[in-house]
Amino acid sequence: MVEVDHPQLTICRQCELLGLSRSSYYHEPAQESPENLRLMRLIDKEYTAHPEKGSRQMTVWLKYDKGEEVNRKRVQRLMRLMGLEAIYPKPNLSQAGKGHKVFPYLLRNVEVKRVDQVWSTDITYVPLASGFMYLAAVIDWFSRYVIAWRLSNTLDGGFCLELLNEALERGGRPEIFNTDQGVQFTAEAFTSRLLEAGVQVSMDGKGRCLDNVFVERLWRTVKYENVYVWCYETVPALEAGLRAFFPYYNDERRHQSLDYRTPACVYRGGPGRSASAF
Repeated sequence: MVEVDHPQLTICRQCELLGLSRSSYYHEPAQESPENLRLMRLIDKEYTAHPEKGSRQMTVWLKYDKGEEVNRKRVQRLMRLMGLEAIYPKPNLSQAGKGHKVFPYLLRNVEVKRVDQVWSTDITYVPLASGFMYLAAVIDWFSRYVIAWRLSNTLDGGFCLELLNEALERGGRPEIFNTDQGVQFTAEAFTSRLLEAGVQVSMDGKGRCLDNVFVERLWRTVKYENVYVWCYETVPALEAGLRAFFPYYNDERRHQSLDYRTPACVYRGGPGRSASAF
């Protein structure tokens, strides 16, 4: 019923017209050859531990540390497919969508000292036994609280818009929403939704290599404490596992950076929440 290559209607819009949840459509993982999936799992684990590695260093690591017969061109393709890019200052961190407006970076020299002051989002690759998915989340910078998350088997921007809508419905309203310049976040539908909600849009600029550090730390925690431990085989199993993990992360897992409080404690009313946020 849903046409993947429809010339006018996105998958998100087709699901909406059919009365289906977009997330329910993507019940199968994205596919690659078994050999590439094996390499992608290796790359993902190494990148999670060392996100400063680009395709050149990753190729060297695969060849000389893991004994894999790979060339840089292949590693570059797999890293692009996974949405991975080395974290270090460089001329252009992300390719913005053609014709899309790029908003200025608003967080230079800004001290984040209250919840709902700054939210951020990002996407990460998640391996499965016979495929992979993409996981996106919205996080509050001050409390590290995960406001919403969503899975997809494509990097299509529709699931990012659904994630944003869910976050705005479930959480408060941030003063600033910070993203990179990826096409999912520079899309007019995404930025317009933020502006309609009265939120200032901030986008990482040149050399802003650590702007998404809170989300990168979240991905490391999710993978080391859940995904790599359980080695999920199916999308339903992965989704069920994350539905159990994120409440634990928000409500039970204490963070040293939060003086050993939980993100939920800080976000929902712990010390440091401004009175205006209630």
